[in-house]
Amino acid sequence: MAMRLSMRPLRPCTVANLPEQHRPTRCCTLAQPATDLPVKSLKSDSHHFQATKISSHFLDPVLDQATPVPRPARLGNRWMEYQGVRNWDGLLDPLDDNLRCEILRYGGFVDAAYQAFDFDPSSPTYATRRFSKSSLFERCGLPGTGYRITRNLTASSGIQLPRWAERAPGWMSTRSSWIGYVAVCQDKDEIARLGRRDIVIAYRGTATCLEWLENLRATLSHVPASGPADEGSCPPVDAPMVESGFLSLYTSRAATCPSLQEMVREEIARLLRTYGDEPFSLTITGHSLGAALATLTAYDVKTAFGQAAPLVTVISFGGPRVGNQSFRCCLEEQGTKVLRIVNSDDLITKVPGFVIDGAAGDDVSSDQDVPVVGLPSWIQRRVADTQWVYAEVGRELRLSSRDSPYLSGINVATCHDLKTYLHLVNGFVSSNCPFRATAERVLGGRRSRAEKVGA
Repeated sequence: MAMRLSMRPLRPCTVANLPEQHRPTRCCTLAQPATDLPVKSLKSDSHHFQATKISSHFLDPVLDQATPVPRPARLGNRWMEYQGVRNWDGLLDPLDDNLRCEILRYGGFVDAAYQAFDFDPSSPTYATRRFSKSSLFERCGLPGTGYRITRNLTASSGIQLPRWAERAPGWMSTRSSWIGYVAVCQDKDEIARLGRRDIVIAYRGTATCLEWLENLRATLSHVPASGPADEGSCPPVDAPMVESGFLSLYTSRAATCPSLQEMVREEIARLLRTYGDEPFSLTITGHSLGAALATLTAYDVKTAFGQAAPLVTVISFGGPRVGNQSFRCCLEEQGTKVLRIVNSDDLITKVPGFVIDGAAGDDVSSDQDVPVVGLPSWIQRRVADTQWVYAEVGRELRLSSRDSPYLSGINVATCHDLKTYLHLVNGFVSSNCPFRATAERVLGGRRSRAEKVGA
């Protein structure tokens, strides 16, 4: 017997206080109500799982009862390993519990960026943040993170609207919107657990009308070498290129608002002056559009600050493709570490453009991401000359909604939802059977109780 659990606001709760009726809300990526997520009910014995508030508050209460979150461990001298300095070798299959906790923790920061955003188009504060910097984490169900928000971030669209659009409702023409924040770990105990001071940049996904339009600008554009000032220069043939819409949202400025690029550079420069003499890391995380901007931000930070920049790590959820092969090579040469969490049932991770032989990552499955394999080489060369050929970046942690015994009737929206990603990460065991251990424990308990009742 199955019950339907709606994609409601993500907050701490338990099965005991779960309301009878669930109000559907917007999907993490879509600025509209999402369809209900069917979940198989679990009437298992009561469990008490020791998990942090950060890694457990956003999990569905039923799924939380089924899949325990491991206790965060002291990373100590191994922190660089978990930040990807060795490309997460030996940590992904099976997924290391410490890495799982870190991924869920950063997913909580992205979830906070969603919850703090005003999605209501009828609100006078539409597309701004709902909470102050000092109260955002607590209002979003993340008290005691040990982090303090130091800078709010705004992205502006560079799309030139026709004059008639000026008379359109504000939600249609909103050019600049709050997209995330910079937070710095300030708690001494958390710094000791992490083994360093951590700086987080968290981005939400697509929300406004102009952001959706920017997503559709899927042709590749050359990345300026040092920022907008170099846009007039002629880039070399093999210069890195990224999706035009993502670049526009990152580099465009409004009349009353600097660009996202300028905000990030200014804040990172200030933090380097403040903490440059101690071990620290920069972790950039995001979902959907935010995942693409996280990758672009990492490239820009390493380009702007060079050797002065700390270890830069990207933890992305459900991100689309971002740039071409040259962009990927530049990221690798810079030493930027990218971990892409991908749901194989999520269509967003398969766009924009396409990849060809030699342009995909080593761990990308050819049957899904290399649609033109087998074409004559001269055709592939012609295709490569177009502005539609992308390359996957970094290491990939591939999951699948169909591998979870608790999800059924999945659709496009729920496959891409951040909450689905966090559930899949929380239950991932290995590529062969992601939920094997949990499923055997839960189903085995059911069979034992059924046998006792039958007896």
